[in-house]
Amino acid sequence: MVDVGEKPVTARMAEASGRVRMGPETLKLIQDRRVAKGDVLEVARLAGIMGAKRTADLIPLCHPLALESIEISFGFPESDCLEVRAVVRITAKTGVEMEALVAVSTAALTVYDMCKSVDRGMVIEQIRLEGKSGGRSGTFQRQDQRATS
Repeated sequence: MVDVGEKPVTARMAEASGRVRMGPETLKLIQDRRVAKGDVLEVARLAGIMGAKRTADLIPLCHPLALESIEISFGFPESDCLEVRAVVRITAKTGVEMEALVAVSTAALTVYDMCKSVDRGMVIEQIRLEGKSGGRSGTFQRQDQRATS
């Protein structure tokens, strides 16, 4: 692991996003809360939070962190697309980019798991860091527009 012992403690934030592309009828089932396994968005929200908290167990050399805030949200930018967003915050010596990315990935995988019986053709795509603040490297904010498929 990288030695962060001499780094200052600062407020840090990272935001990540990703998409799950699916048939419009599958997305409608999710929105109407009619998927057989239950409320997909609420289960995925919990999975994303749990994933972020377990990042150090999943990604080699990540520091275990006591996260202060994890927010998972969902959007419907297209009739066949669910967008997942995660914002993670901490006051620490190291950033939370990986925790935000793991949160999005875990939430998206949970959507797939809960909906695979009705749509095995779903595609998880475009998982990426949208922005981060804090620490020596300062602020990063993605400027490019999201590609549409």
